[in-house]
Amino acid sequence: MIPMISSPRISSTRLTLAASAGACALALGVCAPALAGQQDKATVSVFHGIPGMTVDVYANGDELIGDFKPGTVSDPRSLTAGTYDIQIFEAGEGPGGTPALEKKIEVPEGANATVAAHLSADGEPELTTFTNDVSQVDAGKARLTVRHVAAAPAVDVRAGGQPVFSNLTNPKEDTAEVDAGSLNTDVVLAGTNTVAIGPADLKLSASTSNVVYAWGSAEDKNLALATQTFSGMASSPRGVG
Repeated sequence: MIPMISSPRISSTRLTLAASAGACALALGVCAPALAGQQDKATVSVFHGIPGMTVDVYANGDELIGDFKPGTVSDPRSLTAGTYDIQIFEAGEGPGGTPALEKKIEVPEGANATVAAHLSADGEPELTTFTNDVSQVDAGKARLTVRHVAAAPAVDVRAGGQPVFSNLTNPKEDTAEVDAGSLNTDVVLAGTNTVAIGPADLKLSASTSNVVYAWGSAEDKNLALATQTFSGMASSPRGVG
């Protein structure tokens, strides 16, 4: 059973970030070298982690993702480096209506990142950008990254009943290399055996980078996991700039 937590109700709440948020710039971290002939490109994904709202995502007035449902990660998309005005509308209301969420993001050359629309620990909608580590992993291994983007307190992530990540708070992430194969995982309240999400079996292929998003709202009892997998990873990624 998911414990009740004192935080605002979310399931029927519209996103109400002020339009002035559009004046903010959100820089995406650089994680992989630009390939020859693609120096002006970047790779960007979007994760929709706000329960109760199907949305359309626009970039500079053009639809980027339509009918985007909660718990969904978009396919990575190659974009020309530059500044993008990202607008999120309830499905069918854009681009002529008022966006539910709007923010400018700066996409530098060579970036590989995921922009997550999610709830803060207190249940407020927000945008967080994560750099995706697509460097090679050792033979027989897989990279596992867990991102806490839920309206919930600190958690521990366990595999086979043993902690892999401890005291993970929103909107932080943690990463480890693990043996490729199937992992039986769950998410518990930090320092306890109280299960918040799971158990769930994760299938991790060798030489892949796997991102797990813990999202939703503890109070609304809709906490869930979503996954994103990267393969064919670069051999010598550049650090975050």
